[in-house]
Amino acid sequence: MEYFRVLALSLAIIGIAPAAFAQGSTPTQPRLWDETERVDRIDASSVQRLRFLTVLDDPPFAFLDKFGKLTGLHIDLVRAVCDELGIAERCQIQALPYDELVSALEVGDGDAVIAGVPATAENRRSLIFTRPYLLPAARFVTRKTDGPIDDPAASFAGRRVGVLAGSSHERLLRRDMPDIEPAVYTREIWMLNDLKTGKIDAILGDATRYSVWLAGTGADGCCRFGSGPYLAPELFGNGWKIAVSRRDQALADALNAALRAISNDQRFEQIFLRYFPLGIY
Repeated sequence: MEYFRVLALSLAIIGIAPAAFAQGSTPTQPRLWDETERVDRIDASSVQRLRFLTVLDDPPFAFLDKFGKLTGLHIDLVRAVCDELGIAERCQIQALPYDELVSALEVGDGDAVIAGVPATAENRRSLIFTRPYLLPAARFVTRKTDGPIDDPAASFAGRRVGVLAGSSHERLLRRDMPDIEPAVYTREIWMLNDLKTGKIDAILGDATRYSVWLAGTGADGCCRFGSGPYLAPELFGNGWKIAVSRRDQALADALNAALRAISNDQRFEQIFLRYFPLGIY
């Protein structure tokens, strides 16, 4: 199928070999920066204060730990960015409700938002976005008793695969794998229970969400990632990025330089695997 040829090309472009996704392989994080690309290091010594805005309720990206301390992948990434810029002691992180983040940035109550704000055309009218530091992906999840799935379109043809009603994953399944029978659910817990009990053969969904589920107690050790990932930016978006005011191009440039350095020396991969030990790719 043309879609799968495009997928393989996309994986090669961002530095992932399709074979790397064989079950049991070491989790990997794609290289989103060309190591030969020139990005000037930014002198941030004159920055008096850098205020990042995030949320409290988006685990494992940002959440309160058992001691009431704000933690998560985004918190660790902010620390790494500030260390790279040499301003760790001048960085602050504040949590707000998600729907207040952009307005707080626009009125000057923060300098950058790190909370998965999408880079839509509307948001780009008031915000500048960095390059992505993480890409969204879909993956199949199957029971551990099932064998490896090399070609889900063929392996699941005529079989039932769970998807959430109205989701981008339902659209992906219907668009690119029409021989698979979608089992459409309005509640995720029903879908996960049916997967565990064998009422459906697999599910297709957000890899970040199901990486956390598989590693936690909710899965009861039942299941694993099947084949994947599926990268479809027209359905899933263009990735997690940091947003800053349209007035602050210099800050966007500084953040991009820091993100590139953190990515290329694998500091981001270490942070990523701290919160996604099974990976998402």
